[in-house]
Order: sequence, then C-alpha cells, then structure tokens
Amino acid sequence: MATTTLPHAFRDAAYRDALALLQNPQHAALLTRLQRGIEKEGLRCNNDGVISQKSHPKGLGSTLTHPSITTDYSEALLEFITPVCRSGHDAIACLDIAHRFAFSQMDAELIWPSSMPCILEGEMSIPIATYGSSNLGQLKHVYRHGLWHRYGRTMQCIAGIHYNFSLPDELWPILKALDNRPDESMQSFISRRYFGLIRNFRRYSWLLLYLFGASPAVSSSFLAGREHNLDTLHQHTLYKPYATSLRMSDLGYQNNAQSSLRVCYNSVDDYVATLGDAIHVQVDEYEKLGVRNNDGVYQQLNTHLLQIENEFYSDIRPKRIARQGEKPLEALDKFGVEYIEVRNTDLNPFMPVGIDVPQTAFMDLFLCYCLLQSSDAIADNEYQDIQTNQQRTVMRGREPGLTLICQGEERSLQQWGLALLDDMQTLAQQMDTANHHSFHIDTLGQQRLKLTDPSHTPSAQVLAALQEQGLEFSEFTLQQARQHRKTLSQPLAAEVNRHWQTLARQSLDEQARIEASDTLSFEDFLADYLKR
Repeated sequence: MATTTLPHAFRDAAYRDALALLQNPQHAALLTRLQRGIEKEGLRCNNDGVISQKSHPKGLGSTLTHPSITTDYSEALLEFITPVCRSGHDAIACLDIAHRFAFSQMDAELIWPSSMPCILEGEMSIPIATYGSSNLGQLKHVYRHGLWHRYGRTMQCIAGIHYNFSLPDELWPILKALDNRPDESMQSFISRRYFGLIRNFRRYSWLLLYLFGASPAVSSSFLAGREHNLDTLHQHTLYKPYATSLRMSDLGYQNNAQSSLRVCYNSVDDYVATLGDAIHVQVDEYEKLGVRNNDGVYQQLNTHLLQIENEFYSDIRPKRIARQGEKPLEALDKFGVEYIEVRNTDLNPFMPVGIDVPQTAFMDLFLCYCLLQSSDAIADNEYQDIQTNQQRTVMRGREPGLTLICQGEERSLQQWGLALLDDMQTLAQQMDTANHHSFHIDTLGQQRLKLTDPSHTPSAQVLAALQEQGLEFSEFTLQQARQHRKTLSQPLAAEVNRHWQTLARQSLDEQARIEASDTLSFEDFLADYLKR
C-alpha cells in the first residue's frame, strides 16, 4: 500500500526562509526579472506528412550563423531560438514571429508539430544537416555523421523544446545572505545553487513529463525494423495506452554505449570531471569504425564514448555561454554556471508553436521551486529511484493507481504531484503579486486539474483524437500541421519582415566571411579543437 508520508522537501527550512525573504516587496520585485529563452525544433515535411528532402531554405539565411533560425541533426529539422526574454509572453511572441517568417520562405512545406517524427521512408530519407565549407561548418556536419554511425539517423529526428532559465544577477546576493557562508565566492555560490536546482529537478521532473508529455503514440515508420513493446493502434500507429512521453523513453533517446555513463550533478567539479572523462574513454566499436572510411571521408570526430560533451543525452544541463574558441565544458569549468537548460519538454501538437504562456509560467515556477529548496547530494540508490520514476511516468504515467518511489517507499503519483503543487502555492502567489497578474496561480489550477483528471493531459488528448476520430498518428498530426500553417500565415508587418530578411542576408555574409578566413586544414583544425 502506498505511503502518505511527506518527503523532506515539504518541511524544508531553506525553502521557508526564502519565501519569507521574498515577502519583502523590494526582494519580490526581482521575481519580475527572471530570464528565459526557448529553443523549439520542428521537422519540415511535405503536404503528405513525409519528411522533406529539400535543402534548408536560403531565404532563412545561414544555419551556421543565424541567431534565431538554424537546424539540429537533420537538414529538415528546423530549430527556432528566441533571445533571452523577460516574460513568457515575449518568448512565445518571438517564436510566433520566427515561425511566420519561416513559413513565408518555405515553398508550401509544413512544420511537423509533434515530437515524434513525421512519415519516414527509411533511415536514409533523413538528410544530415550541412553548414557550409568552413572548418566550423565541417565540424558540425562530421559530428552529426558520427551520431548517425553511433545511434542511427532515426533517433536524431525527434523534436523537442529546450527551456533556458536563469535568475537575475541582483537576486543572488540576497539569497547568499541566507546561506551563512561568507568565505564562498559569489560565482561558487551561484554554481552550487544551480546544481542544487538540477538535482531537485531530477527528483521531480517526472511531474513535467506527466503534465506536459504529448507523445504517447508514434508512426510505425519510426520503428521500422526495430524491436519494441508498443501496442498497435490502427494500421500504422504504435502506442501505449497510459504513456505520456515516448520521446523520453528508451524508444527515443536510447544509447546503449552511454548506458553505463554516470555523470555526477553534485558539483561543478564532479560534473566536469565525470563528463570530461567520458569524452576521453575509448570505445572498441567506435575504434573499429574509425574516424575516416577507406576513402578518407570523416565518419566521426573521434572514437571516444562522446565525440563532444553535447553528445551526452540529459534532461537538464548546466550551461555557460562559451567565449570564442572555448568548448562548453571548458567555459563551465573556468567560469561556473550561468543558466540551466531543460530538455525534457515535448512539442504540444495542439499549439501552433508547440508551447504556450501558461506552460512557461509553470516552468518558471517549477524551476524557482527547485532552486529555493535545499538539495542533498544524490546517492546511488536515489539515482536508481529517479531513473525508475522517469520510466514509469513516460510509459505508464496516466495509469490509475500508479506509484513512484519517494524516499525508498511507493507513493501515488497523483498524491505526490498534488502535494508538490500545494507546496508551490505561496511561491506562485508571491510571483504573481510581484508581476501584478495571476498567471502562476492560474497555471497551478490548470495543472491540478490534470492530476485529478488525466483526460486533461496533452498525452490523453492526443490519444483521444486518434481513437475517437479513427485517425492514424500521421493523419492527426498532419491535420494539426496544416491548421498551424494557416494560423501562422498572416503576413508580418513590413518593417518586421525587412528585419528578418536583413538577418538572413547578414548571416549568409557572415558564413562567407568565416569560410574565407580559414587558414588551417580541417585535419589540423579538428586536432586543435579536440586537444583543448
């Protein structure tokens, strides 16, 4: 029988002290200055829902240098990047404008609005992204070739949303005053608290998967020739009846070579050491493949467990903007954590840009909640419990009576989720008071409804559409893609359109400048890059 014992977080003195501190109107005002940015992916496809074979539209500019529109693994996998925004409304507005401009340049193509891919016609129908002839462009392309040879192309065309988050600089000294460590530097304190956020995020991230997971089904073309344990729904759709996010299951970002990799989130030093070591571990399978094939064509950057640190698949990352010439892990080691990147968010196929303002409000609330609590180091047994909770939630999250492991004991997902939301109530009120609105309290109400009635979750709504309308996954998602294109086809204002056209031209010019300025061979450039 599930226990009703509350976890230690609900009696957390650090959290209570932080809430008391934020009752000061001057301190609370800093909650209006939270910073967030969104990176949203989406596959280009034709009007039949088949993955695009066309090159990245030239009117969108250079994928190497454009600040707002690029590609991820595939040439067909668009990625829209907002600037740092002071509100969720601003971030969604930026995505809306970027999508409108993209549609104006895409020659009647669609943007697939689900995390799980559109119709694939075999692995080789997924074109690998190209970034021009510069050494940097070749590095990005070869890295993606390495991903193909290591994990296959199919896994790499799954799409998602990355949510970047940071506190305002002015809030850190106020929080540090509560900490009673006068000899600790400010950056060490900031990094330590961000890693505390990350550990608490990992403890509670199952809640985000339940509330916002939107990939309970997939086209059978995604798993063609692969073993799986999914059920069949209609002729070309596979699913699990209570799944929330197949994208975050072993069917999505699975990686047998990384299965034994344990990256430690207990401190910056531990993280850099454990992830840095993985970058230098030789793997026999990759050694046999070789860096180049018999024709001298690069197949991967190196033969290590990870070619670069970005190859490590994680649902959250500590981040630092690297200076020119720095590798990301190098920058993190030198200067500490600047912001965090949440990577477990599905595209919601019912929303034109995959996410809406209420979800951003909850993300901000949830991440502040994780940061303001104390956060013990994660021991081996808790690490395994975290993995178990994630897998139960992604495959069975809406199953009646489902339990998760809380402090070594089974606890109802529904009860635990509602208790977490209750614990966020005061913080939500403080954030709303500071911002003179009710968005955080409102979104709490929306999420409570999902926990008390799972039919309101995006994953349940997707399955309801497939089952009630008798649609295949690809048919339903194609309908949504066509509707979103109509929604986002309203022309931009002339001055906005000119701005985006200028960005595209400037990015192409910048790519040409980079290509013309290369002085090293790619072989020498790669050797220099990898030895840092």
